[in-house]
Amino acid sequence: MIASMSRKGNCWDNAVAESFFATLEWELVDEASWQTHEEANQALAEYIEIWYNRVRLHSSLNDLSPAAYETQLTSRLKAA
Repeated sequence: MIASMSRKGNCWDNAVAESFFATLEWELVDEASWQTHEEANQALAEYIEIWYNRVRLHSSLNDLSPAAYETQLTSRLKAA
């Protein structure tokens, strides 16, 4: 694994990660009461793979989900 680091003084990498974790906490963790570690793992996997990547709209992606944005981008690249 190679760490993703920007130039000195450029906090963009950290800002993206912090934004994701803040969203995760707000949308999933705050209201959760899992009984087991496995329940928490399952909820996290479902949140990321189903909700965050396939359903949730992201303003930074022109109000598309990451999956829809990737599909649109791939289609444009193949057409070019």
